[in-house]
This record gives sequence, C-alpha cells and structure tokens, in this order.
Amino acid sequence: MNNFLKRTLTGTIFVAVLIIGILSHPFSLFILFFIITLAGLNEFFTIVKKDNNNLQKYLGICSGLMIYCSACLIASGYVNNSIFLTIIPFITCIFLIEIYQHKENPFQNIASTILGVIYIAVPFSLLVLAGFPIYNITSYHPHIILGLFILFWASDTGGYLVGITFGRHPLFPRISPKKSWEGFIGGQILTIIIAIILSYYIRELQFTHWIIIAIIVSIFGVWGDLTESMLKRSFNLKDSGNILPGHGGILDRFDAVIFAVPVVFIYLHTFVFR
Repeated sequence: MNNFLKRTLTGTIFVAVLIIGILSHPFSLFILFFIITLAGLNEFFTIVKKDNNNLQKYLGICSGLMIYCSACLIASGYVNNSIFLTIIPFITCIFLIEIYQHKENPFQNIASTILGVIYIAVPFSLLVLAGFPIYNITSYHPHIILGLFILFWASDTGGYLVGITFGRHPLFPRISPKKSWEGFIGGQILTIIIAIILSYYIRELQFTHWIIIAIIVSIFGVWGDLTESMLKRSFNLKDSGNILPGHGGILDRFDAVIFAVPVVFIYLHTFVFR
C-alpha cells in the first residue's frame, strides 16, 4: 500500500472513530480519550526518556491518568472538584522517589516527569470537561466538542493548502521550515468561515463565541504545532510515534488540540458557561 492510500485510510478511520466516540455517549467519550491520553503520555515519556533515562515514566503515566479520570468523574457529576486533591500523593511520590534513587540530576528527572503530566493529561482532561457545562452526565454537549475538532481540522487544512500553494514567507524557519505566514493566514480564514457555518448548526454557542473560539484555535493551534515540532527537533525525530500509519503518533495528530484546548476551556467557563 502506497503512502497516500495509507494516509487516506488511516485518516478516515481516525476521523470516524473520533466522531463516533464523541457523539455516541459520554462514556464512549471518556473511554476514547482515556486511550488517547494513555497513548499520548506513553509517547511523550518514551521520547524524553531517550535523553533522560531516569525520569519516572510509569508514575508519570499513572499521575496523568489519575487527573484524566478525576476530570471524567467531575464531568459526570459523581464527585466535586476536591477529587483533584488525590493527585497530590502522586506528585509527592515523584519527589520522594528521587530522594531515594540517588540518581544524577534529580530535579531534571522530576521536571521531565511532571511536564509530561501537564503537557498531555491536563489538556485532554479539560477537553472532556468542556463538553459538560454544569458537570452533570445529562448536560453533555457532544456537538461543542465535535465543533472544536472541526475547527482544528479546518485550521490544519487551510494552513496546508494555502501554504503549499502560496507559501513564500517562512513563519518560524528555526523550528518548522515548511510553515509560512501565508499558510497561517489561510488557516485562520478557513477556520473563521467554518465557525460561521457551525454557528448555524450548533446552537449551543452563539455566533460571536464560535468566531472567538475559531481565532483561539487557529492561533494557539499553530503554537501547539510549533511546540511539538520543537520537541521532535530536540530529539532528532521525524514523527512522535508510529501508532497512526502514515500520520505519525498521537502527539502529531493532537499537537494543536493540546495547546489550544486549555485556552478554549478558560474562555468557555469565563464568558459562556457562567
């Protein structure tokens, strides 16, 4: 199978699984992003462990999944925000283990471990919470989460098509030589156009909110892409993994989501779900 067919088949299945997982039921959303969070954490720690063999990979994964599962329970309305206090023992253990390991660069080990938790688990946890305005299983708004992904896809598509057609001025050549200002602007324009269309079909959010979220997605999504490119460049990698044939790893597919979702969440719970 040539690379184009492999990318097309993988991309189709990937999008279908996301849509089904988001729209079917809250629990299918929880399970879907539990798997994605687990895979993303494993991918990040596997990459960083190449340069730092002493980081606490498995405790980092457990800590990240604890945060994610806590967010799911809060979203369902089964517990309140105090459940996040359960992460404190996990974080404390990261420090305590370094005391007894007698390894070199203990604070580098601690920092690398905690960074993976913050970088991967927190955004996916906030993504789940974004679909539950009043934190109750019956208040699930799957179309808001699906709309977010449509905006991310629009930003990527617009940036790619405009970039390869009209791209002349590099956006950030030190980190990602192929990205251009033309592609960045093209991604913004298409994302805003799609947001206008979504505002007519997904009425949970008003027109203005969709436009603002589109701007957040198109700007912070690019920063997320650049951040992940910086990570790969730091370790001389082409892809973050190979879990998605023809598309690389989880971090390659969700780099924009990881960076933009926390900002979208803050916006939603500050100006929309008040």
